[in-house]
Amino acid sequence: MTHPSSTDALIARLAATPVPGVRFSATRMVAAMGLALLLGFAAQMVVSGLRPGLAASLAAPVTLAKPLLPLLLLAMAWPMAARLARPGARAGLWPLALPAVVAVALAAWALAATPPDRMVIDWLGHSAATCVPLILALSVLPMVAGLRALRRGAVTRPRLTGALIGLAAGAGATTGYALSCTEDSPLFYVFWYGMAIVLSTALGAWAGPRALRW
Repeated sequence: MTHPSSTDALIARLAATPVPGVRFSATRMVAAMGLALLLGFAAQMVVSGLRPGLAASLAAPVTLAKPLLPLLLLAMAWPMAARLARPGARAGLWPLALPAVVAVALAAWALAATPPDRMVIDWLGHSAATCVPLILALSVLPMVAGLRALRRGAVTRPRLTGALIGLAAGAGATTGYALSCTEDSPLFYVFWYGMAIVLSTALGAWAGPRALRW
């Protein structure tokens, strides 16, 4: 049985000494995931296109939050996942709470401001049945690209790393989807976008130990 101190010492040596043949690059990971996200966005544009009057609609802060909050999650999750490519590395997750708190505050505001007879209508919109499956479908390719890039590293926390890649993929797919979506109530997009991102994160956490084991 390996003594815990011996394991810690091994991890410390691996972290200090580059492993022969390992050529992980955070830039390559971001480029691979970014290209996959762009391909998904292009396919989405062919099918549905940008929403009419997109620029005018984004002038409203509540509508601007739809693509901005998931974009912020993407920008946070990428460096966290890249940091975990080195053995023994840690990533502070607390910044991820910021967009989540803003989203919950928007939903609470909408809940208070929406007339009772419109709450279910605004929550379901006209695309609740397709929103989550489409975002998940758009997140699969960038998730695979990110996990493949991380295989060049030496990940010792594969579940957390996979979850961060899933979070980044789901958030990136949501950002693109939001540019087509005409549902502007936070009751809709905080719940359904949030569900899609959570499911993508869970899928990444499931895939991480399988894709990133040494």
